[in-house]
Amino acid sequence: MELDGSIPYVGTGNSTLEIEAYKQEVDQILERVNELEKRVNGVEQFYQDQSKKQLSTTRGSTLSKDERQVNGLKKLQQGGCSRGDTAVKRTRLISQFGVILRQITQHKNAWPFLQPVDVEALGLHDYHKVIEKPMDLSTIKKQMEATDGTAYKNVREICADVRLVFENAMKYNDKKNEIHVMAKTLLEKFEGLPQLRKVMEEEKRLEQEEAEAEAQLDMELAKEAAYARMAREISNELYEADKHLEELRAIALSKCRKISTEEKKKIAAALDKLPVEDVDKALEIVAQNDPNFQSKGDLVDLDLDAQSQCTLWRLKFFVKGALEDQGKGSAVVDVNDNHHDRSNNNNGNDNNTKKRKEICNASARTAKRRSLKASS
Repeated sequence: MELDGSIPYVGTGNSTLEIEAYKQEVDQILERVNELEKRVNGVEQFYQDQSKKQLSTTRGSTLSKDERQVNGLKKLQQGGCSRGDTAVKRTRLISQFGVILRQITQHKNAWPFLQPVDVEALGLHDYHKVIEKPMDLSTIKKQMEATDGTAYKNVREICADVRLVFENAMKYNDKKNEIHVMAKTLLEKFEGLPQLRKVMEEEKRLEQEEAEAEAQLDMELAKEAAYARMAREISNELYEADKHLEELRAIALSKCRKISTEEKKKIAAALDKLPVEDVDKALEIVAQNDPNFQSKGDLVDLDLDAQSQCTLWRLKFFVKGALEDQGKGSAVVDVNDNHHDRSNNNNGNDNNTKKRKEICNASARTAKRRSLKASS
């Protein structure tokens, strides 16, 4: 509610003090609203940046369902690869390991390790007591080619099983046993392959990229959660500010004199001079205070005598402000009752005055053009 001295108070000798008190409260609310506006701008900028990044990430590629569900999935810091690219690289590394596995299986000493140990045929009755997890090269190959959930997830898992094949043989057989010697020879050959070192180094780099990507994603999600929380807090604070302003408006109006018949006529005349968009806003003010008011149709009949004092005061301030904004203040009908109204002797802050008008008279815009017939 605008309390700039243009609302004459009645019934008390302390009206000036009351007006100043209301003005101070409104100014305090406006200061808080200004702070909230800055925070709103920060939240809006964050989500705009997020939208741009998502558009850049998705352009030219199709995201999986999981990727769409993770809002703000970022490119990896190293290599600029997405999770989909990472999966492709990991598959390629496993494929490269297949070449290494073939070198081992084609070695002259590999034959004892190509198939699972036939415990019954060899009479190795204590084999499962000694060996906790049997493993062989054919089983590894099948698991590498599996298309279900049993497939290896990375090269490190395959290497562990290859080592297990030879370690099991060395564990079960005596050092002087031929199988033990063959297993030791193949294990040393496996560990010394240059291709293995290359694949392992590449996987290590890939895992580092994934860890960095996950850390980046966690940070972005935490940041987004913080901004979402901030948006909720701002919304709650704006609601409280609006509620406080409504309370002040009700108190102020309860102390105001009634709008005179002459003022109603001047309001009606001023409404007739407003452009269509301002007429729509004026009708919204009426509708906000009168749920039964019908503002639809090409011709709207507005009976000012049927409106509440709250609506009339708001209309008065609105049409006055609208005409002043158009630079027609001196050429249009005066909506003030010169007999009752007093001039404002206080030089308030122009920005806060404008803000008070905006908050007091805030209304939704409508797209429908209409004519207004206002009567008093």
